[in-house]
Amino acid sequence: MTVEELRSRFPALDTNVYGKSLVYLDNAATSQRPFSVIQLVDTLAFTENANIHRAVHRLSSLATARYEEARAFVRSYINADGSGDVVFTSGATSAINLVAFSFGEAFVSPGDEVIVSVDNHHSNIVPWQMMCSRKGAQIKVLDIKENGVLEVEGLEKLISERTKIIAIPHISNVLGIINPVKEICKIAHSRGVPVLIDGAQGIVHSRVDVSDLDCDFYVFSGHKVYAPTGTGVLYGKSEWLENMPPYMGGGEMIESVSFSGTTYARSPQKFEAGTQNFNSAPALVPALSLTAEMLKDKELIVKQNAVFDYIFDALEANPRVTLFGSSRENKVPLFSFSVDGAHHEDLALILDKNGIALRSGQMCAEPLMDRLGVTGLLRASFAPYNTLSEAEYFISCLEKAINMLV
Repeated sequence: MTVEELRSRFPALDTNVYGKSLVYLDNAATSQRPFSVIQLVDTLAFTENANIHRAVHRLSSLATARYEEARAFVRSYINADGSGDVVFTSGATSAINLVAFSFGEAFVSPGDEVIVSVDNHHSNIVPWQMMCSRKGAQIKVLDIKENGVLEVEGLEKLISERTKIIAIPHISNVLGIINPVKEICKIAHSRGVPVLIDGAQGIVHSRVDVSDLDCDFYVFSGHKVYAPTGTGVLYGKSEWLENMPPYMGGGEMIESVSFSGTTYARSPQKFEAGTQNFNSAPALVPALSLTAEMLKDKELIVKQNAVFDYIFDALEANPRVTLFGSSRENKVPLFSFSVDGAHHEDLALILDKNGIALRSGQMCAEPLMDRLGVTGLLRASFAPYNTLSEAEYFISCLEKAINMLV
């Protein structure tokens, strides 16, 4: 399909900002939603709104079927292949917190270690810090090279007999670098260590196959991959999920309750206490279906590659701009940069007045900012619905904004 045909599926892209056409370049934070997702959420709210798994009436049966069909779809989409299961969460943050707590309760003791990489989002750092503080364990950090690529060769030295788990991003939300997660899983497993992958960006830019990656846990948020907010996925291998205690207690996650003791349901229900987001979780189906369509459409791929090349070359060629994550190989169209003599927020405000939406600040990655020696950056993140003309307009407006400030 053409980019124009794709754009016609996303109503928000027709928005005007300060009298100018919206150029939405904050996709790494939250993507826009297509009609197929919006319409399904409306249908579920208006005509199939009932609690799931509990009642025998018609609406409950319909809602339950939609919810479990979505789970089966996600299992197939990421090729869980019977080796593990899919737990629905409110997002990647919720999923990581679940694993950090439950895995820590089951497998971490005082003196044990958790390895995280410096390019992680706060959501894949703070939950592990909290768990380590509670359990008397410690954090070890895997560094990056100057071009943003993980120092995988240093991982072997970091792993010790006390290492219990490794937590890394599939793709850095700041650097846009695709990490060699399959290689990392292989190294970790050779030492008997499981791996959690934060796939919040990875699910957007690649067709994830958890069986091929052989990861132990994979998490992602729906709202970054064209689905509603409040939706997310935790994939975990059965060998871990079945031996982890529940994260929360409540309805649905039990097998039997009495004052003499409670027994828990098996995964995934064990980790889905309370009323789930049954009006939105099924919308992962049209969202991921469209994602798959975009990832294999040859015309869209060619157009997005042209946008990538144009932006990369323009930023690299500008002597006043420093691009972080400067490895051209294994990089997605996500560009974080600084401008000599100009504050990132001032630039973002000027660009906003020109209708351009992008991110400024630390991108929830303060340790990485410290590693890079900056207090914040400007980030432009592109989706397949972004056009080359939008890219050219962005670079033109950026140059004008720099000239205003410097």
